[in-house]
Amino acid sequence: MRTVLGLLFVAVALTIVAAIHGYIWVRMIRDTGLPPQWRTVATVALIGLGVSVPVTMILSHTLPFRIARVVLFAPFCWMGLLLLVLTALVGWDLVQWAIALTWRAMGEGPLDPGRRQWLARVGAAAVTATALGGGALAVAGAARFPVVRRLEVALSKLPPGMDGFTIVQLSDLHLGITLGSAWLKRVVETTNALQPDLVAITGDLVDGTVRRVGLEVQPIAQLRARFGTYFVTGNHEYYAGVAAWLPVLEQYGIRVLRNEHVWIEKGEDRFVLVGVDDYNAGGMAPGHGPDLTRALAGVPSECETVLLAHQPRAVVEASRRDVGLVLSGHTHGGQIWPWHHLIRVQQPYRFGLHRHGARTQVHVTAGTGYWGPPMRLGTRGEIVVIVLRSERRG
Repeated sequence: MRTVLGLLFVAVALTIVAAIHGYIWVRMIRDTGLPPQWRTVATVALIGLGVSVPVTMILSHTLPFRIARVVLFAPFCWMGLLLLVLTALVGWDLVQWAIALTWRAMGEGPLDPGRRQWLARVGAAAVTATALGGGALAVAGAARFPVVRRLEVALSKLPPGMDGFTIVQLSDLHLGITLGSAWLKRVVETTNALQPDLVAITGDLVDGTVRRVGLEVQPIAQLRARFGTYFVTGNHEYYAGVAAWLPVLEQYGIRVLRNEHVWIEKGEDRFVLVGVDDYNAGGMAPGHGPDLTRALAGVPSECETVLLAHQPRAVVEASRRDVGLVLSGHTHGGQIWPWHHLIRVQQPYRFGLHRHGARTQVHVTAGTGYWGPPMRLGTRGEIVVIVLRSERRG
């Protein structure tokens, strides 16, 4: 069944990719009336770009990293640029539609073929310039090292003695082809310099199997925090072979929380740190899947709870169970504008700190790394310092 669903997903994805490239060909090559020789060159180039998408996904899992990082950089960029071209082209088509309606309202009748072709050429030039400009900004945005962002969160059940407790949240590092050990070493050094009480990694640490990505992840073992480093799975751990990854992370000194909790104690004061499997894990690995009931078993109702859950939609159940704070990632803050609007179709929150229900708060980080195209537009990778505050302090 999983094989059938996988093949269906691939078929749908390829159809969408082909349809987008076909739309671009119609609006930017056919309708612009390019001379025959240029039309042929542009058509062949667009076909090559379209074929590069599935080929890149295949090669990203087979080529050695040293080669893949060079050979696949441009194709990965095209994936992101494709979204920008599509956005700009749809926007221009809406403008053309408005122009045509206005023209008709003025009693001029439909636009003649010459005017339509002129508009198509202006639009193609504008779309190209907009996409390339946005793409350059997006590549530069992804190349910037993550910013350190500080956030204070007041919790009603947190003991006064735990006031000021710091959690550094890392998420969505996506270690693999474009982000490797050298970048991770800087992340670890920056995190350690913050001297956190605890480090929480909220999923999607890797994009690849242990055999391919294991060496890239080794610097994670150097993370230092007074109360330890904790991890919960994201959806990409399941794509990468979660059964092999979890013991490796444990060997690196990272405590994996799978539908369980631990007590974080400072003297006589304490709170509960809870971790659940990724929201979709039940359909990807036997014996996996989020189980908040099991994770909270034995936790007294008067105790404060901080939940690590990769996807923000875990906050719905967490709110019903009176969890104080949920730390999530997954959304990348949208990564490439304006596609962040689609996140609300699947997730209740895209980025930042929100209150859900009477007491529960959820923090959604934009992520430390990025996935797929080495691009960020309108978002920034981040290392988040969360300072817990007690509403009960004097």
